[in-house]
Amino acid sequence: MAIDITIPTRELSPFEILVLGLLCEGMTNASIARESKRTEKVIENTISRSAKAFGITSDANTNFRVLLALAFRAHFGDAAFDKLGLPCSHFEVNEDGQSVCTRENH
Repeated sequence: MAIDITIPTRELSPFEILVLGLLCEGMTNASIARESKRTEKVIENTISRSAKAFGITSDANTNFRVLLALAFRAHFGDAAFDKLGLPCSHFEVNEDGQSVCTRENH
């Protein structure tokens, strides 16, 4: 993919941010619809509009939802993934015994 998907072409709405956060948690459109009290069609349209904001298009070789989750995570940080409770693989203990994220050092 030759485009930079980390920078949206416009600001995302609060609802788009909510939907993408839930998408990043691995929720299906049906689950997101129930959680947000919207229809699945509204969720589908919201995800489609959000993907366009990141310049992501669907084709036979692309997992649309994965790219959208990665773009959202890259732009908004790991907060959506923190809810999953997965340990960060970038933390190391420094010489003072403190946990330090070494993500920027890789």
